[in-house]
Amino acid sequence: MRSFSFLGLLILLLPASQLLAKSAVIPLDKIIAIVDDNIITQIELDERVKLISQQLRQKGNQLPSLENLRKQILERLILEKLQLEMAKKTGIRINDEMVNRIILNIAKENRLSMEQFRKVLAKDGYKFSDFRENIRREVTISRLRKMRVENKVNVSEQEIDNFLDQHLKSKSANDEYHLSHILIATPEAATPEQIEKARKKAEKVLADLAKGDNFSQKAVAVSNDELALKGGDLGWRKSAQLPTLFTSVVRKMRRNEVQGPLRSASGFHIIKLKDKRSDNQKYIVNQTMARHILIRPTQVLTREDARLRLEGILQRIKSGADFASIARASSDDKAAAAEGGSLGWVTPGSMVPAFEDVMNKLKPGEISEPFLTKFGWHIVQVLSRRKHDNTQQFLRSQAIKLIRKRKTEEAVQDWLRRLRAEAYVDYRTNK
Repeated sequence: MRSFSFLGLLILLLPASQLLAKSAVIPLDKIIAIVDDNIITQIELDERVKLISQQLRQKGNQLPSLENLRKQILERLILEKLQLEMAKKTGIRINDEMVNRIILNIAKENRLSMEQFRKVLAKDGYKFSDFRENIRREVTISRLRKMRVENKVNVSEQEIDNFLDQHLKSKSANDEYHLSHILIATPEAATPEQIEKARKKAEKVLADLAKGDNFSQKAVAVSNDELALKGGDLGWRKSAQLPTLFTSVVRKMRRNEVQGPLRSASGFHIIKLKDKRSDNQKYIVNQTMARHILIRPTQVLTREDARLRLEGILQRIKSGADFASIARASSDDKAAAAEGGSLGWVTPGSMVPAFEDVMNKLKPGEISEPFLTKFGWHIVQVLSRRKHDNTQQFLRSQAIKLIRKRKTEEAVQDWLRRLRAEAYVDYRTNK
């Protein structure tokens, strides 16, 4: 074996030592946690901490200690990795075209061109590439949750009736509450020791708040709820949107009052009532009495032939033929045709936009020219208009939305808890 002199060894090592000296400013990455088949790195965590810290400052939230913030964000990254991996295995893919379309819509909603939007992001310290990937992650996780949880949430007629009976007949039926929330979670199938440990932690948090600690800062530091990094802010919600556990407590609370710990399967909850307001208005809508005739294109009848056929029908009506009789004989909307083409009193939002746009421009007695919707070619005649108290129908439709939202949030929380409990997580922060 060839031997090296001491001087020769120094010469060989010199370039490497110089290279190391030059690259000393580049932070060495390391694994912070192993999550099933994925890893979370130091740089990944640092970048997310920087981003979240900046967002919290922009919203005026006071930051907790760096240690607590890092722990919170690490837990969020673990859940994110688990969901993205499940989405990948499920076959959920969000392509570049979809991401571009979403970003373009965000820019339009803010009345900005893409170039202006990029500049705003840069000014706020966001890399456009990071923003794109964040959108991709959010949409991917949203799709997964819809598939695994939201699509399985059902609202029964009995639940709606119970809601209307219990909530909408009371004086506080339409009250809205602005809440903040802290969750001290317990694991799936928690032992008595784990439950007691969580209880003591929740009581300590409650005691700190009583001493004057900031609720939002505390939520960011210790809460296991998904909205922890937003200071635990639940926003404005009607009682039906609140977790069932909160409802009776919140109604009795005063503004800025804090209550808890409240026990649920997820853990121990602490809530703060930031504000409340009432909404007892009636919902009056402009309804239209209308009738129509529909001709659907088929494999035999082309779109143009369908239009020409409807043109002929329109000319016959203008020449004195009875609209109702022709609708019964010719319209492809069989349900309406049986009633002479009548749609009854049409409430805004009950028809497709293309149909309503044409109908709303007509005066009573007027008949439209043929127009196209996704159903085919139509002519529509407006017979009358009226103002209608739609409060009951509105409240029923709102009840469906509110109950579904509440049940979905509770189901997602349970699903995430199970997902986390079943995962292999190896923390490497001290290794």
